[in-house]
Amino acid sequence: MNREEIKEIMPHREPMLLVDEAYAIDEKTGKGLYKVTGDEYFLQGHFPGNPVVPGVILCEIMAQCACPLLAEKLKGLTPFITGIDKVKVRGKVVPGDLFEVDVKIEREMPPFYFIECQGSVGGKLCISGKFSFAAIKADIKNEG
Repeated sequence: MNREEIKEIMPHREPMLLVDEAYAIDEKTGKGLYKVTGDEYFLQGHFPGNPVVPGVILCEIMAQCACPLLAEKLKGLTPFITGIDKVKVRGKVVPGDLFEVDVKIEREMPPFYFIECQGSVGGKLCISGKFSFAAIKADIKNEG
């Protein structure tokens, strides 16, 4: 899925849509990509002269990469993060990096979904963690 296809299943829009591509490998695993351009709003002031993608943004990117994997289960629903656990930041992500995310569904108890993610740059692990989502009916308008 490219950005436009991702917009069909997620309510996120620029500047909070943080996935360039995402796809399912099989029913339980997927992959997502985000190219850090250096123009992102979250790099302004983090840190001046030495921009680094904040860990919380890396978590958001990883969570968004799970949505295409859950696309069929999310029809008519909106995924909200309900938990973030065991996040470990092991390396920095900077402008020019291609941030690659591997996603695995660990457990499903609709409306709750539990995933494990790893984010890397050039094959080097930068961050890992576990996330839970609740897929609920929400009145969110998708404009643009």
